[in-house]
Amino acid sequence: MSGVVCLPMYDWPEECAAVDALWATIRARTGGDLSAELARPADESALFALWRDPALVLSQTCWGPLSLGLLPGLRVLAQPDYSDVAGGQGPLYRSVLIGRAGIARAAPEGREADLPDDLLSGRVLAANARHSLSGWLALAGDLGVDPAQRAAAVVMTGGHRASIRAVAEGRADLAAIDCRSWALAQRHEPCAAGLVVLGWTAARPGLPYVTGRLTAPGTVARLRETLIGMGCHPPIKEVA
Repeated sequence: MSGVVCLPMYDWPEECAAVDALWATIRARTGGDLSAELARPADESALFALWRDPALVLSQTCWGPLSLGLLPGLRVLAQPDYSDVAGGQGPLYRSVLIGRAGIARAAPEGREADLPDDLLSGRVLAANARHSLSGWLALAGDLGVDPAQRAAAVVMTGGHRASIRAVAEGRADLAAIDCRSWALAQRHEPCAAGLVVLGWTAARPGLPYVTGRLTAPGTVARLRETLIGMGCHPPIKEVA
C-alpha cells in the first residue's frame, strides 16, 4: 500500500536514524504492506501540504493546528508516551520556559502550570509559531492572555531549536519549548547548556499520531493497534 508518511516533529538531523528505525518498526509490525518511504518536508509550507494530503497514511502533528481547524480531515490514531522526559506524564506533555538566567524550576508533580507571575514582563519572547500548542497556545492558555500582550516583543523563529538558539544568542529572553524537544536540545544543542528552565506550562495531550481521511478502516485499525502495542496511548481526544 502506497501513501504519504512523515514523522517530522522530532526529526532533528541527529535523530534521523532513530526516526527511520521507528518507521521501519511500525511498518513491519503493521504487516509490512505499507510501502511508503518516509518523507522529510523542507519547510513548514511543505509540511502542511503533507498533513493536508488525503493520501496521508501516518504522521505526527501538533494539537495547535488541529484545534484551530488548520488540518481538516485528519484522524487521531494514538498518543505517544512522554514519561521518559522531564515534564512528561504518559500521554501528556508540558512546555519548559527557558531563559539565560534565573531560578531553575523542576517539573511540577501535578498537572498545573508553574509560571512566575512576571515571567514575560519587559522581556522578548521567541516562539516557533503562533499555531504551535507548545510554543504559543499553551502559554496563552495558562496566562489567560495573548503572550504578545505581556512580552516587550515577540520573535517568530519557525522552530523550537531556532527559538533555543535565539535565547542563547541574546536575540530573545524567553521561549516555550516542548519537553521532548528540550530533552533533544540537551543532548544535541551545545547552547542549551547555558540556559535555565524558569517555568512549566500545564500538562496537556502530547503530539498525536494521525492519518488522512482516505486511509482504509482496516489500515487505521492496524496502525492504532501497532502504535498502542509499541507503548502509545489510545486517543484521549478527537479533532474538533
